[in-house]
Amino acid sequence: MTKRTYTENIFAGTRQDLLDRIEQHLRPKRFAHVQRVEQTAVKLAQANNVDEEKASIAGLTHDYAKQRPDEDFIAAIKQYHLDPELLNYGNAIWHGVVGAELVKHELGIYDEDILNAIRHHTTGAVYMSPLEQIVYMADYIEPGRDFPDVDEARKITAEDLGAGVAFQTKHTLAYLIENNQKVYPKTIDTYNAWVPRYPNV
Repeated sequence: MTKRTYTENIFAGTRQDLLDRIEQHLRPKRFAHVQRVEQTAVKLAQANNVDEEKASIAGLTHDYAKQRPDEDFIAAIKQYHLDPELLNYGNAIWHGVVGAELVKHELGIYDEDILNAIRHHTTGAVYMSPLEQIVYMADYIEPGRDFPDVDEARKITAEDLGAGVAFQTKHTLAYLIENNQKVYPKTIDTYNAWVPRYPNV
């Protein structure tokens, strides 16, 4: 994986250049996480006939903005004229939805499929391209994850990517409700779009 080369000119540099840029913004534990997500995303891309370079870039950049101060996100929401409703949420939502704008403007990555994968990797979406589904699941099941049912999530995802999306969405919503946490409306939309299609997960 460390020898992977970029040839599609999605990012103006090598994989190592991208790693160097990302590492400036993440603490070591988070930096290790994004590399595991990349590895998992590339494997899922291979299994689902999806562009591996896009999977690599999206996996590495999905948490690019995760450890920014709140002020950065609030400023970006205003600067890029994003939905002001976002101001009622916090980092859990911001680092994906707003983070995609920071990836675009700071890293020069304009591929909309990659940017959508970043935007939707925590909330999901009613429609998700195969790449978006891959990053959504790679973040959830990467080898460092250890939570009840993670092995089942890995098995389901290996067999059917869409079923994996339904499994994660169902379990995430249940977790939020159980812990009395605010639910981002698009997460409910994701649930309604995906979970009924896979009633057995």
